[in-house]
Amino acid sequence: AALTKGAGEERSMIQLVQFAPAFGLPNASPFCMKLEIWLRMAGLPYTAVNDSMRVMKAPKGKLPYIVDDDGTQVADSTLAIEHLTRRHGVPLDAALTPAERGVATAFQRLFEENLYWAMIHTRWADPAGWALTQQAFFGDMPAPLRWFVPMLARRGVLAQMRGQGLGRHRVEEIHAIACRDLTAVADFLADKPFLMGEAPTTVDAVAYAFLANILWAPLDTPLRRHAQARPALEAYCGRMKARYYAG
Repeated sequence: AALTKGAGEERSMIQLVQFAPAFGLPNASPFCMKLEIWLRMAGLPYTAVNDSMRVMKAPKGKLPYIVDDDGTQVADSTLAIEHLTRRHGVPLDAALTPAERGVATAFQRLFEENLYWAMIHTRWADPAGWALTQQAFFGDMPAPLRWFVPMLARRGVLAQMRGQGLGRHRVEEIHAIACRDLTAVADFLADKPFLMGEAPTTVDAVAYAFLANILWAPLDTPLRRHAQARPALEAYCGRMKARYYAG
């Protein structure tokens, strides 16, 4: 189980630096949530440092990042998982065939490089979504930072979304692209317990983090309605929650 400490407390075990939980989820950032559930899946003891102010000094200017138990800092959720897998001998993906690894990588890209930006649009561009996002990520910042940091961050995220390309589409087109992604995930999952079959693997940390953030965040969006219409996705998230967050 994770221990949660404040920003100034002594480091113990692996340190996971992330945003605070929000939206009734372990984290409103799918990348923070991905890394935390992966640590639980891997059975690695960790200390969660839930402090949005750490983003100001984060190695790559983003959360999450980890400080391994030997003091090594690794930014980026995927690079952190790769580092921890090597250093601690985590066997989560050991049984995957080369073809299965290829499929898992493709689905990770679907979530992180495409569906992510559509979800970002619902949270950072849409006014109702932005009201929730601003509170979730910046609500604990002290004055005067919370007066201007959210606006600067929003401007930067929307510029990134336009640079990535998705932000150049009409809203209806963005939603349609995301719904095709969700349909692909539901069709591939079908009646399997986990994405790659009978046992959970790293890609399930990715999938659960993104799907739960779409299904269970308190924001009614076309993405959420589309996912809700595919019972396999809700059932999958329920299995992951029961397995790794029970109690």
